[in-house]
Amino acid sequence: MAKHRAQKKTRLTRTTRGLVLGAVTVGALVIPVAPAMAQPFGLPDWGIPGWGNSVIQQDSQGQAIANAAKSKLGAPYVWGATGPSSFDCSGLVQWAHKQAGISVPRVSYDQIAGGTSVSKANLQPGDVVSFYGANHIGIYVGDGQVVHAPTSGDVVKISPLDSMPFDGATRY
Repeated sequence: MAKHRAQKKTRLTRTTRGLVLGAVTVGALVIPVAPAMAQPFGLPDWGIPGWGNSVIQQDSQGQAIANAAKSKLGAPYVWGATGPSSFDCSGLVQWAHKQAGISVPRVSYDQIAGGTSVSKANLQPGDVVSFYGANHIGIYVGDGQVVHAPTSGDVVKISPLDSMPFDGATRY
């Protein structure tokens, strides 16, 4: 009889321990899932075929920024101009982001300091790219290309990313 009670107690202890460990494990797995689901993410070399590994929400917002910038190709560069008919480099960045519903600072130094830093290898359309020590700024539009308002006497145009000394990038 004592042996039977001891086995019963051991089984109860093991069952209780299993339930507690199971609850802790489920809590550890379930609780962080909700915040993680709220923040989109991508995994290198993973994704939906034909979609790549980018987050669809970022793609659509970033693409909206890139498309807004491209819609101003040919607009004249005017120092201090913020659009819609003429731009300086930071004015173009600010205007294109505004078209996508994103508020960014006015000047290039503040624009590149804001957002989330992005490496050159991880650029996506809509990312803000900086050149010449943040004296010049543009919008990455994909395929190694950037839309920018270069200088007086020139117009908003697309140039190869590597045609200027890349300093950094940020994503809003």
